[in-house]
Amino acid sequence: MSQTDLARQQLSGAVHQNRAFSRTGLQERAFSKLFQGLVYAQIWEDPVVDMDGLALEPGDNIVCIASGGCNMMSYLTRAPGSISAVDLSPAHVALNRLKIAAATALPDHAAFYDFFGHADRPGNPALYDRHIAPVLDAQSRAWWETRQGRLRRRIDMFAHGFYRFGALGRFITAMHAVSRIGGVDYAPLLAARTLEEQTAFFDSQIAPLFENRLVRMLARRRASLFGLGIPPAQFEKLASDGGGDIVPVLRERTRKLMCDFPISENYFAWAAFNRGYRADGTGPVPPYLNAANYDAVRAHAPRASIVNRSLTDMLADREGASTQAYVLLDAQDWMTDAQLEALWTQITRTATPGARVLFRTGGAPDILPGRVPDSILSRWRYQPGCEDLWARDRSAIYGGVHVYRFEG
Repeated sequence: MSQTDLARQQLSGAVHQNRAFSRTGLQERAFSKLFQGLVYAQIWEDPVVDMDGLALEPGDNIVCIASGGCNMMSYLTRAPGSISAVDLSPAHVALNRLKIAAATALPDHAAFYDFFGHADRPGNPALYDRHIAPVLDAQSRAWWETRQGRLRRRIDMFAHGFYRFGALGRFITAMHAVSRIGGVDYAPLLAARTLEEQTAFFDSQIAPLFENRLVRMLARRRASLFGLGIPPAQFEKLASDGGGDIVPVLRERTRKLMCDFPISENYFAWAAFNRGYRADGTGPVPPYLNAANYDAVRAHAPRASIVNRSLTDMLADREGASTQAYVLLDAQDWMTDAQLEALWTQITRTATPGARVLFRTGGAPDILPGRVPDSILSRWRYQPGCEDLWARDRSAIYGGVHVYRFEG
């Protein structure tokens, strides 16, 4: 079986829950096809919340779902014993391997920041050819050196604003187009000096858009949110927070992104409303891109690895009682009860006493009680402070952040 066929098979198992020719089944298959390519140029979960919620200690062995890789790379700042990452998207695997290789192969922080911070420098493909390609695995090289659209090679995305690519990048571009039609200019938001100025911008410029008939119609279409990485199963969980209507949920989470954190400290807001980090390099960025963390990221990068597998399958091959921290992103929102049971069986088998699991949910409630058998879940304790973690999550898109601790 080819790597492409394997990726398709794994995505089908993760996403397809309905008959192929049902309405939802067709949407699930469209989503899984989208996920075979690049979805997230930047992961959309706050790594600072992850690291605090997991109480990461030097030497911890971490298992995580990688997505765009910003969080995996940021965990390196805590000197882990190992990071074992997985992702079902071959594009995400290639991106994470690129980041790991670049951390040790590029000559200094300036080059590293040019590549992943600015991500639009004309010289970035040459940096790849000179420094990264010689140490990158053959499969990842093949992915980055394949033609894509008008680009001679995919690596050329880093010369044209990498964060504008991928499904999320296209979604954000479409959002900007709708905003322009509505007469919205995000420059005043990005220049705001106080939370009050940010709130005034939202109230006057953005809130009225959610009353627009076309915007409301588009928001209620499941396929419209595929670019956010939201499959049909998760769409319903999001909508449940709005009494079945997704529009008030999206409005409130947009408000949180714009208004609850200083714009000078929220790189998610810059990614959304600037389509990239601040051009002069002085704005907020993920921890792995901060100059103060560069030496730690570089030193610990060899401890990170990623494979194109499901988390459950990877854990099944892992030694028992070997792992201290697990990051599941929002993947459980996609899962059936049987898939949740299989995953938590392996998490429980591989966890050391005191191990922590952190995950997010599209809706606010914890989705595990009543779905994971009590014989498994009773060995774990839901941790206090999860609402505070959710409130601090600058990405603002999720309804809940949840942490469990293994009691043994």
